Amino acid sequence: MHGPASHGWLLVALCAATGAYCLLRMRSHVEEQRRAAGGEALMGFGMAAMAVPAAVFTPPSWAWPLYAAVFGAAALQALWSARANAHHLHHLMGASAMVYMAVAMAASPGRHGGHGDFGIPLLTGVLLLYFTGYVLLSGVRLVPVTVVAGGGGGGAGGGGGVGWGDRPELARACRLSMGIAMVAMLLAL
Repeated sequence: MHGPASHGWLLVALCAATGAYCLLRMRSHVEEQRRAAGGEALMGFGMAAMAVPAAVFTPPSWAWPLYAAVFGAAALQALWSARANAHHLHHLMGASAMVYMAVAMAASPGRHGGHGDFGIPLLTGVLLLYFTGYVLLSGVRLVPVTVVAGGGGGGAGGGGGVGWGDRPELARACRLSMGIAMVAMLLAL
């Protein structure tokens, strides 16, 4: 059977693919969607790098404080953006969770990607509850709603253009994927 390294590679693939799609979403014509997609791309690629199995690559000791600084800055930016849009509070939680995991990994050198008793159990539990709830709620939001007969298809018109960056269901699926990956990473902490 496959060991824990295969789980790490699956997380790397999921997070990298999500980050790549978020980069595509940055081409949206709606400024708020571009901004949100940029933060989500950073989160996806950061999670992918953090999930690389330790047997393949063990980051140098300076990498974890760098992660904490980058995601700390992202958390501050999300906090600032939350004034205008409450969705950024989720970005704040995600960036804060990344800071927390980076600090926990810095405090436990040589344990990158492995299971252990690192971190603060209460804080890990709170983050797990938040992201589990987020995943469940996001999953429910992806369930299609039946369209009332004669209601049309949502105003897209006769072949107009809703680009890849403007598809709300794909953005929700992207966020759901990152939420699932965050739960998996917190469980491995």
